[in-house]
Amino acid sequence: MRPRFGGLWLHRDFRRLWAGMTISTWGTMVGNGALAYAAILELDAVAWELAVLTMCGLVPGFLFGLFGGAIVDRFHRRPIMIACDIARFALLATIPLAFVFDVMTIWQLWAVAFCVTALTDCLFNPAYEAHLPTLIQRQELLEGNSKLAASANIAEFTGFSLSGWMVQLLRAPGAIAIDACTYLVSAFALSRIETPEPPAKPHHERQHMLREIREGLRFVAGNSVLRSLAAGDIFLAMGSRMLAVVYLIYLNEEVGFSPGVLGMIFAVGGVSALMMSLFAERLTRRVHFGTLMVLALAVVPIGSLGMPLAASVSLVGVAFLVANQLITDPGWMLWEITRVTTRQSLTPDHLQGRMNSTMRFLEFAAASIGAGIGGVLGTQVGARETLFVAAGVMALPAVCILISPVSRLRKPPGAPQLVEVTE
Repeated sequence: MRPRFGGLWLHRDFRRLWAGMTISTWGTMVGNGALAYAAILELDAVAWELAVLTMCGLVPGFLFGLFGGAIVDRFHRRPIMIACDIARFALLATIPLAFVFDVMTIWQLWAVAFCVTALTDCLFNPAYEAHLPTLIQRQELLEGNSKLAASANIAEFTGFSLSGWMVQLLRAPGAIAIDACTYLVSAFALSRIETPEPPAKPHHERQHMLREIREGLRFVAGNSVLRSLAAGDIFLAMGSRMLAVVYLIYLNEEVGFSPGVLGMIFAVGGVSALMMSLFAERLTRRVHFGTLMVLALAVVPIGSLGMPLAASVSLVGVAFLVANQLITDPGWMLWEITRVTTRQSLTPDHLQGRMNSTMRFLEFAAASIGAGIGGVLGTQVGARETLFVAAGVMALPAVCILISPVSRLRKPPGAPQLVEVTE
């Protein structure tokens, strides 16, 4: 099979959305790693402080995510995205400034991570996922999500491959400054989109915000496919955040891999996931859709074992880490494309924001718990042992989807389905 370049690549406004998301994602790939390195290398952070930093990137979605979804469904989505980009630039720019004046603290990193996450996960991401179905046709969602996933993985490849070296050359605050500037580029690209959005909900038609939030919760709870996807995401978020808390401590401090080498190894995952995103659309149309989603989840925990098995800075250690990137990232990417497309296809436009925020609320609740568990286990038991536990938790989503109606979906969303998707 060869990837076909056409279709939405000819859609001018989709290309603008694609460009904005690509440069923003690239900066985020650099910035996320740089925040952790800033804590470790500049402030000598220990496991519990990294756990708090991780939780500051999760708790806002749990506290405010449901309200963000209701806001997204009340107003036009694109202005929300642009405002979030500008605000994220301003917040991240405070870190290199504080570093220059020698006043940077772990408390500042926690505060910036908290606020940037609130903007990203409570407003920007729900607005983006709700905006896409209004920009393109429903039958184009699988193609659109595949192409956006491809851009994310191009960003991951270049961002990860450069982030470690950027930290070594510019130090972590310098890498964060570059991340901040990418949000301005994203805001400019989004401002160029010309396709009009559907009219915002008139003020007299709005209900109390809590009632609108309950409407979104009821919609997800009343759909058997969406409920199953939520269950899988809960366990996946919990396990992945347990891993995220300790993997740098284990690989960098305990095993001895340098940031530059780790960046190059992690870039392999960007390449492998990119290849999956290029072929995902055709693959999902040729293979039983539900079975494909189960298999995508099944390979994630298998590949994750490569991290704790990399016990030394050697060819064997590098081989395990490369295997982790070659196995885990394609599976994760295929799951991301198929689950987001399924969610968008099953949800009416006026509920897109609240559906997305409900899903994210559940994910962040689980991820916050996972980050807390990862911090405790990493401190009390050890980083390597925590990585093995995290891989075990990430095996549960495949079981959830296997026994659910999702596994019986024979066609991708947008095509006639052969299973009942609501109750």
